[in-house]
Amino acid sequence: MSVSQLLAYRLVIVPGGDFVAMSASLTRNTTASIHEAVQRGVNYLGICAGAFLAGDGRGYYNGLDLTSGVRFGFYAAENQGIRKAAVAIARVNAPAVEHYWEDGPELTGWGTVVAKYPDGTPAVVEGISGNGWVILVGVHPEAPETWRRGMRFATPARVANAYAGTLVQSALTRTWLPHY
Repeated sequence: MSVSQLLAYRLVIVPGGDFVAMSASLTRNTTASIHEAVQRGVNYLGICAGAFLAGDGRGYYNGLDLTSGVRFGFYAAENQGIRKAAVAIARVNAPAVEHYWEDGPELTGWGTVVAKYPDGTPAVVEGISGNGWVILVGVHPEAPETWRRGMRFATPARVANAYAGTLVQSALTRTWLPHY
């Protein structure tokens, strides 16, 4: 899509998946168009791989650089050989909610911290990129019950899914979430 076509929308949502494969399938023109559309006022919600792609990808993947040059690494569980897990995410003035996490980023270095992983690193951040509103999420609050097979969660999927709705609504309406 061209920048002018993207400007007809209020929100671009980029979901999870294999961020390396996803970025390899994006042309430089595509990433430039999305970047420019956000700079001109389109909002962006990046979930897991979509959060990785929002960062500066120079050197190892084709990123959108909505983060003024910040590149994100994996959440620390990855360094322990964990590829997916139930992870309790802490929010301001709210009980922690367990979310499905699979190879997701920790979002240090950009935006305002909305939620934290158990080690205190950012799991959800929000901020402005140009004239666009951006929310980046390292976990999968949208994950259905079927993704949780073989794992124990104290939080029902419907509670995590309700938070996904909050994130979409906030990204759509440019509403600040409670933050640290």
